[in-house]
Amino acid sequence: MSSKIFLSIILTFLFGKMVAQPATEKAPVVFQTLIFPVQPQHTHGSTIVSLPNGDVLAAWFQGSGERTADDVKIMGARLKKGAQVWSAPFAMADTYGLPDCNPVLFLNNHNKLFLVWIAVQAHKWECSILRYRTSVNYETDAAPVWNWQDNILLAPNDSFATETAVKFKQLTKNTSGSGSYAPRYDDMIIEASKDPAKRSTGWMTRIKPLMLADGMILLPLYSDGFNMSMVAISDDDGDTWRASLPIVGRGNVQAALVQKKNGNIMAYMRDNGDAPSRVQMSESADNGYSWSAAQKTNIPNEASVELLVLKDDRWAFVGDDEDDGRYRLSLYLSDDEGQTWKWKRTLENDQKRNGRFSYPCLIQTDDGLLNISYSYSVGKEGESIKYVVVDPKAIH
Repeated sequence: MSSKIFLSIILTFLFGKMVAQPATEKAPVVFQTLIFPVQPQHTHGSTIVSLPNGDVLAAWFQGSGERTADDVKIMGARLKKGAQVWSAPFAMADTYGLPDCNPVLFLNNHNKLFLVWIAVQAHKWECSILRYRTSVNYETDAAPVWNWQDNILLAPNDSFATETAVKFKQLTKNTSGSGSYAPRYDDMIIEASKDPAKRSTGWMTRIKPLMLADGMILLPLYSDGFNMSMVAISDDDGDTWRASLPIVGRGNVQAALVQKKNGNIMAYMRDNGDAPSRVQMSESADNGYSWSAAQKTNIPNEASVELLVLKDDRWAFVGDDEDDGRYRLSLYLSDDEGQTWKWKRTLENDQKRNGRFSYPCLIQTDDGLLNISYSYSVGKEGESIKYVVVDPKAIH
């Protein structure tokens, strides 16, 4: 064995051990609170946005369940600039007779507020419809005044199927479905990608978009039908959207996007594939249109992740870095664009494994502080959305 290969194995082992160890050092929290007291309804999938006047607006979905409960709606709350207590929750969107889930809030390049979410038809994730609302009158004391609402309809063409087939060949060999009469997983996805109806529906939101310097908006999407991701691209500030090629992989969903210094786009994704569960990663060299086949990293993963390039050029990552529950939520920082994650701090760590903390949203406000929201569940006590502010300058 050559010395270079030996060194590579050692470094991989050390990095893997570093990531897998429980985080014991707490994050430098400046402020933390529940957006509302814990209550019995299911609350999940939060999103936050910093408004021009300094307010922070949050949204999440809430109801009797998720896709099978028709009373699920998008709720919101507002933290006024300088305030310590969030407003009482208010309704943000409610599609009649259907569950509404996975909201995403963001401002476009002209500070128009967007709320994008999914309405779930037939109680199936793969039948979801992308919906959006916009507002230019949102600096109020309660819910924004919505001035426009529509659906986002995408029409991936035959290149979607071609790309799916090509990229599956680049993945490591899949040995599942080896029975003579059982169709292989890869073959089923490739065949489904040829169906225009299947590839045009069921795309869902979860993570905030990436705004490029030229004004392009990249909104990450994923499909539980295809069990992989895609990007909705807007060249006109959110007026119209077109589909990227798929981010092909086995279970790579809910992509979080960042841009490297060389212009390439990185996607870090939740792993809904085979064990061991690890964050999956893909890269685009053409502004998010085409992507490398997704590959697993060394970071353990059990649920949705978030990613952000900070003002000091470090990368921040938030996620459940274990693969046997959602009891630990951690913040990682990297100063080499994700090649290594030198700093790790704990946001939540319930060693009794009774709590569930997941689905983070991560933004950085003008004061340089990290604002994080996430689902907060403490068993029989109930559920809420937690809001935490962290000072990244204190992590070094």
